[in-house]
Amino acid sequence: MRKLILLAIFVAVLYTAWPTLTNESEQHADASVLENLKNDFLALKENAEVSSFVSSFLANAEDLFNDIVASLKDISDQEQEQEALPVDKPELNAPDAEAFSIMNLEIGDSRSHIESNLGKPQRTTTNEYSQEWHTYHDNYHNFVMVTYLDDAVAGLYSNQDVISSTYDIAFGTAEQEVLEQLGTPLSKIRKGFTYYQFEKNRDYDIFELSDSYVTVFYDQHNDDKVKALQIISHTLESEKDGFYGEPNEELMVGFEYQLFDITNAERVSRGINALTWDDHVKETARKHSDDMAENHYFDHNNLEGQSPFDRMKEDQLDFRIAGENLASGQFSSIFAHEGLMNSLGHRENILREDYEYLGVGVSFNENLQPYYTENFYTD
Repeated sequence: MRKLILLAIFVAVLYTAWPTLTNESEQHADASVLENLKNDFLALKENAEVSSFVSSFLANAEDLFNDIVASLKDISDQEQEQEALPVDKPELNAPDAEAFSIMNLEIGDSRSHIESNLGKPQRTTTNEYSQEWHTYHDNYHNFVMVTYLDDAVAGLYSNQDVISSTYDIAFGTAEQEVLEQLGTPLSKIRKGFTYYQFEKNRDYDIFELSDSYVTVFYDQHNDDKVKALQIISHTLESEKDGFYGEPNEELMVGFEYQLFDITNAERVSRGINALTWDDHVKETARKHSDDMAENHYFDHNNLEGQSPFDRMKEDQLDFRIAGENLASGQFSSIFAHEGLMNSLGHRENILREDYEYLGVGVSFNENLQPYYTENFYTD
């Protein structure tokens, strides 16, 4: 009888607290505890010898349990459905004035127009044109990088399916179809009185269209299909005297964060978790880039024979799994990332699902060439 009295008191309190419970359940929906409690309660009800009044009371309490559990399950299901909903991809329209657009943005669009549509950038960093890349995304979905001159768009980049064109070219178009429509790509570019030759065995093509240079990047591990696009205005390109930007601390930091963001955009577009920036391993990566640039070598093992894992341990970094990517000589973090994606071992690091952290270190040699080191790990 004592158990029944206590149970009756508990049910009465539960009944009184119903509005509070349902309100709290919107934040912490977990029906399993109440489901177990209900089962224990029913067992007690079936085995108890009680009066008709108590039986009626317990029957009402059973209905209350059912209502609570059903409500919590509904809320939990709704939350799971909301979590599973993908981020909406914008409706892509053909460009108005240019051959290509990214996220419906074109060269010449005003900064105020961009920010009225996309809001403030998630990150702003120095780029190789002595300007800034403004990075816009929704948790790395709908990723686009924008650079401005005089508050008008002068450069765009994305490695996601947000590319549109007046041509029959989009994300996933085969390289041969691109060449058939755009013709012969540039093999060199003129800077003042100097011509700079592009490498022959490259995984991208650069086309001069209207008043812009359009770089189309291909995925060599996906039948050479379009996987990224960069658009740079003639005016912005003229801001850079040579192939490379002017080395300084701001550009090093800019390249580091740009490579980090582009890597996360790559991962998220493929359904892989975004990585967390780690300052500790970034220092390890920066020191290795410094060492390679200063001592004129390019290798995962340094001149003392230390592997990436040795260097991470020396810097007192605890990890269960780790990996390293290296690149050198590319114009920017954009070109470095796209090149790494076409190297199978580096690609596997970029897309490895059980990595959690990434730090990027960049340095320049006396010829202005950048060295990039990416260190991935899980603790």
